[in-house]
Amino acid sequence: MSTDNPEQAAAVLPNDALAAVVSAEEQRKAARSAQDAFSQVFRLTLSANDTERAAGVEKLAGTMRQWVTATDDQAAASLRRALLLAGLDQWGMAYSRAFGLQAIPGLTELVGALRTELDAQADARFQQAYSAIDADEGNAIDFKIELRRAIHLALWHAMIASDEREQATQILTQLGGMLFALVKHMPELGWRLVADALANIQIHCLSEALATEGLAREMTESLFASLAQELPEDKRDLVMAHAARTVLVWQQARRVADPNQAVH
Repeated sequence: MSTDNPEQAAAVLPNDALAAVVSAEEQRKAARSAQDAFSQVFRLTLSANDTERAAGVEKLAGTMRQWVTATDDQAAASLRRALLLAGLDQWGMAYSRAFGLQAIPGLTELVGALRTELDAQADARFQQAYSAIDADEGNAIDFKIELRRAIHLALWHAMIASDEREQATQILTQLGGMLFALVKHMPELGWRLVADALANIQIHCLSEALATEGLAREMTESLFASLAQELPEDKRDLVMAHAARTVLVWQQARRVADPNQAVH
């Protein structure tokens, strides 16, 4: 997918070799389930005692097991489990680094509950499915887009909600680093995920009047400026053009839905 035309590049997606095993919609469901589970185990880690956390983790694990095993296809079940665990892992890494956490006990317990129950054959199928996710950029692309969109927006919301410059800067560093790394590790598709993040941040700012002043605005402007400066020129142009186009399409749709709605 090599092209200098942003719209042409945006329209081209490689074949997802895993879509025949777990559909695009199911991939997005896996990403949302991982997000919800992480949110719950994070709260349990912060506010519950050991007994309450253990009970909450087991309940979450049971719900996730039900979805994993709601298919008679062993390959699909293995990939479903792999997607859930890949999602939990990425949420955990993002939050640990952004907030300087040494560990998230509830997350460790949930991941363990979903892994240790596998026998040797099931574990081998799981390992194969887990490796397949990152074997090609296009594999499980709908999962990757949905997952990264949620993580990026969650970190941005945490950044602009921070009253402390040190914490906001720490989150900014992690978020910017994650976005920059996407372009490096996913040469063909990474820019799309970065553009998606920037477009969604702008849309949230416009629709909810967020990051309009103070530290929140400063950190958001710093994020955009650092990416514009650090991204390779060809990828930067693609990112900025595609993000701008996405925001423009959103603005036009909003005007059609409500002609009296002012969009700045």
